[in-house]
Amino acid sequence: MTDHLHRIAPDVAFRPVAITDAPAFAAALTRNRAYMRPWEPVRPDSFYTVEGQAARLTALLADRDAGRAVPWALADDDGRVVGAFTLSGVERGPYRNARLGYWVDADHAGRGLATAAVGAVCDAARDRLGLHRVEAATVTDNAPSQRVLAKAGFERIGTAPGYLHINGRWRDHHLFQRLLHDDPPAG
Repeated sequence: MTDHLHRIAPDVAFRPVAITDAPAFAAALTRNRAYMRPWEPVRPDSFYTVEGQAARLTALLADRDAGRAVPWALADDDGRVVGAFTLSGVERGPYRNARLGYWVDADHAGRGLATAAVGAVCDAARDRLGLHRVEAATVTDNAPSQRVLAKAGFERIGTAPGYLHINGRWRDHHLFQRLLHDDPPAG
């Protein structure tokens, strides 16, 4: 389901996450801590360590193995993680839906990487997972992320008050969805 490498820029590849990525994720998240602060939950210092990322990736890969999540990394040609994209809450049956979360390194923002990777995630959600819909949410003032979603074919479907606890307080979020196909659920 996630066993491929997809080049989305001459120097950046979109690929499945591995437990061996823990040091690269710790470095990337530490490097981007201040940049991502307005859009992220408050995290303990241990989250930014190799051990913290190993624990997070172990849980994420267990969710992948159980069919509940699909995590990808953006990595440059030097192996540095420069972003992450995750489908979580994967549901089957008549719903056939997942939630999308993502981030891109501050030094790589504005290059179209997020839009290309979101498109690749949606292709995988449709073609490999057989999902009908992907949903995403952004803090109401996160205009860059909203532009990424719009360019990737998402439509805004509403606003949820107090949706997630972000940067130390409950924040309203705009909700988005992308319908992937109109076929009936498979088996």
